[in-house]
Amino acid sequence: MPASVTVADVVALLDRRYPPHLASDWDAVGLTCGHPDATVTRVLFAVDPVMAVVDEALMLQADLIVTHHPLFLSGVHSVAAVDHKGSVVHTLLTHGIALVGAHTNADHADPGVSD
Repeated sequence: MPASVTVADVVALLDRRYPPHLASDWDAVGLTCGHPDATVTRVLFAVDPVMAVVDEALMLQADLIVTHHPLFLSGVHSVAAVDHKGSVVHTLLTHGIALVGAHTNADHADPGVSD
């Protein structure tokens, strides 16, 4: 039986393919929420971390969402479930789904998503 894959394993794979040091200084890449030791059996890839993507992850029973655009780009003062971003975070955490972003680091990689 193969060893289980964790969120940290997937993040490490993404970091090798799209090194975080390639990200623009204003960007926010990497693990946004979720536990690095959580087991991953299904990954959903998407452009934006919006509730429709979270709903699809729930339907597909995904453990991890990888998006191109980050959920947060500036300082965060609350993740209360009273707006879009807070609702996304609460739903992800409640259902044990991790979120990882690969944005300008994936754009600048060679080859990258722009190729």
